[in-house]
Amino acid sequence: MTTFADLGLSDKLLKALEKTNLQTPTPIQAQAIPYIMQGRDLMGLAQTGTGKTAAFGLPLLHRLLDIGHPPGPKNVRALILAPTRELTLQIKDNLEVFTKGTPVKVTMVVGGASLFRQAQALSKGTDVLVATPGRLIDLLERGDVKLDQCGYLVLDEADHMLDMGFIHSLRKIAKHIPLKRQTLLFSATMPKDISEIADTYLRDPIRVQVTTAGKTADKVTQGVHFLPNGDKARVLEDYLKKHPTEQALVFGRTKHGSEKLMKLLAGWGFKAGSIHGNKSQSQRDRTLTEFRNGELDVLVATDVAARGIDIPTVRHVYNFDMPNVPENYVHRIGRTARAGAEGTSVSFCAPAEMGELQAIEKLLKKPLPILGGAPWAADIVAAAPKPGQNRGQRPARPQGGRPQGAKPAGSKPQQARPAAKPKPMGGGNAPRRAEGGKPAGQRRTS
Repeated sequence: MTTFADLGLSDKLLKALEKTNLQTPTPIQAQAIPYIMQGRDLMGLAQTGTGKTAAFGLPLLHRLLDIGHPPGPKNVRALILAPTRELTLQIKDNLEVFTKGTPVKVTMVVGGASLFRQAQALSKGTDVLVATPGRLIDLLERGDVKLDQCGYLVLDEADHMLDMGFIHSLRKIAKHIPLKRQTLLFSATMPKDISEIADTYLRDPIRVQVTTAGKTADKVTQGVHFLPNGDKARVLEDYLKKHPTEQALVFGRTKHGSEKLMKLLAGWGFKAGSIHGNKSQSQRDRTLTEFRNGELDVLVATDVAARGIDIPTVRHVYNFDMPNVPENYVHRIGRTARAGAEGTSVSFCAPAEMGELQAIEKLLKKPLPILGGAPWAADIVAAAPKPGQNRGQRPARPQGGRPQGAKPAGSKPQQARPAAKPKPMGGGNAPRRAEGGKPAGQRRTS
């Protein structure tokens, strides 16, 4: 059995590891760490929850510990780029566990936080800078940070950075970093564009792959319900009631729809919170802390959180809205069954989402087990409103006068709303745009 000591890590890091739950290296760690410590560029492919942060973080910190003197003003020795604020915070927190008791300094910069305070934090320099691309460019343009002494570049969740349109930001940032550097790229999937990035920024890289692209965690029990958008909230409520003591993560597609769903669940008595792009950084941090501490049972989130939540107590993931990027399905359900635990994933598929489901099943190379309903017929799918069509309109009323999917008599009432503007749950009549309001490929502020 390989141990962390076998990998040649410094005694200081080994002592820090003794205080964590990391007993033996995961496959990605055992394979990647020796090459990184040798100074090789590396491209790592591994699904979420496999320990990628330690795979690049431990050998990086090992090499930085050997330097022996602090960085100069505004200088950065190692840069780690991540696509979301949540993932950036997760990386920083993990690295600070490893650096406790060492002189290595870790700094984080993300959008939504004080630019002035971040500039102050960088004024004396830092060993490791963990950043989202947009905010780092802001600081570079202001002259608050310098990368000309940066010897290490890590691209974490590179496929997600592509999905969010950060390729142009990456090009801008790379111009500030010396060509003589060590570059590490980690990704859960390996689309063609990732290979092109590797060819551009990595030199003779070692490729380490410990999973098949599109493979989900082995201990996640998956299934799909076929039901109209208007019925999704009722079915979700039933599921949540079946597991009252277990934490659940619910994914919506839009910021507005996710916030609306959270308020509905809270009105029904669930301890629920939400994180999405309309929340400030402090609000998102506070909600995640409450969820991590067990003060919330249900967290409703958009895909902004799909790769930034590492909470082992999450037992259930509900895809309230199907993701419009099939790879995001893998990352969503990867939020459960972490650290060897078991979990469940339930997806709700409305008629207009059959295309998304088919794309997911193609990626997985297998159909999802059916938990309820039946696959929508082609004529129903063809008649369903497509993204951008008939959004925000009043749903048609079937015979009997109650909108399709409305809760029957005797069920818990929703908060009273003006009668002139009823809106069904599930985003069925809300614009299905990517979070942030921009189509994939355009630069987002992070």
